Amino acid sequence: MDHLPVEVVGNILSQLGSAKDVIVASATCRKWREACRYHLHSLSFNSEDWPRDLPTRQLEILITQIIFQIIGLRCLSIHIDSSHEFSAAPVIAWLLYTRETLRSLSCNVRTSPNVNILEKCGRQRLEMLDLGHSVITGVEPSYQRFTCLKYLSLRHVNISALDLNLLVKACPKIESLTLDALEIVTADSQSTMDLISQTLKTFCAKSIGVDKIVLEADNLETLHLNALNLDLFELIGKSTLRNLIIDDVSVTQLEMGDSTMNLEVVDVSNFTIIWPKFYHTINRASKLKKLRIWGVIFDEEDEIVDSEAIAMSFPNLRHLSLSYELRDGMLHYNLQGNSLLENVNTLELGWSVISEHFGPWVFGMMERCPNLKKLVIHGVLSEAKTREERQMLASFTSFIVRLMRRYEHVDVQFEYE
Repeated sequence: MDHLPVEVVGNILSQLGSAKDVIVASATCRKWREACRYHLHSLSFNSEDWPRDLPTRQLEILITQIIFQIIGLRCLSIHIDSSHEFSAAPVIAWLLYTRETLRSLSCNVRTSPNVNILEKCGRQRLEMLDLGHSVITGVEPSYQRFTCLKYLSLRHVNISALDLNLLVKACPKIESLTLDALEIVTADSQSTMDLISQTLKTFCAKSIGVDKIVLEADNLETLHLNALNLDLFELIGKSTLRNLIIDDVSVTQLEMGDSTMNLEVVDVSNFTIIWPKFYHTINRASKLKKLRIWGVIFDEEDEIVDSEAIAMSFPNLRHLSLSYELRDGMLHYNLQGNSLLENVNTLELGWSVISEHFGPWVFGMMERCPNLKKLVIHGVLSEAKTREERQMLASFTSFIVRLMRRYEHVDVQFEYE
């Protein structure tokens, strides 16, 4: 260790992350203290690392002393729980002291009064910004404020729809945008969030209280919608979308135009869906490799997911996941037709409520996949199983044993909840 260059020691200390661990380690010797002061690149403050009864003012002083001992910090993470409300002055001091060298900032701190972090960090070389529990107002549209920013994440942030749009426009190199539990202020009664970016590649929206989202992004590759209740989601862009993930979403109108032609992954779960419309949205994705439809709610009782159509529309499909849905005696995933899913090598099938039809359905799906290598069965088992449930599960188990003997080359796995 004595022969290690001081820069290497600094890199090692940077891997510790936790500021508490860094301070303890830097007390080893003078060389390590020098490495901490001049060659430490990354530092993380988390309220869980410090005693819970530590007063807020002492925690402020502690963080200030540690940050001001380090020169050239590149990555700073400060996540303090809601039991602490900091004064604005020390938080501003931390930002001003580090902003010339900072590349990554993750800040979740409650302050009184509110600190305009965008104002303190704008026009610098920041590449990643993650803000939590903050209020953003007065975004300037007249010039580019974040010329190097590529990754922006806003969680539990209060911001107007106009300021959010201006903020995205103020990031000419932005590639990833995550919006989680935002409080959006809009001018009209029917709230609409409009976003425009020509560089955005990944967009994630979760738990946002708006009625409409209109996203214009010509280079979007990944779209993730989670825990949303929308009248309209519209994506305006070119055919660059590769991954579409929808989880726990209800949307009346889903408009994606030609953006889905080059999709490779579609993962839909807990989604209120009008299947014909959704299928029409994705059916031109001939390059699709993974399709997951799990726990969806069909708007019409007689809607079915046609495996014949899946085989015809997605010839390159390799991974197929379907959850068994039976309503009023009607199976929502039928086995009509005789087209094969020749490239599917992984099949995931599951039930929420098991019935005597599940086993034959599994067999039918396996017959459609002549090159199958892996089968995963997902099941939900209630704690208080009735006699009928136990008999049905026993019958299914016997059926699977026979199935495994027939398809010895297939790796069969079980995941029960």
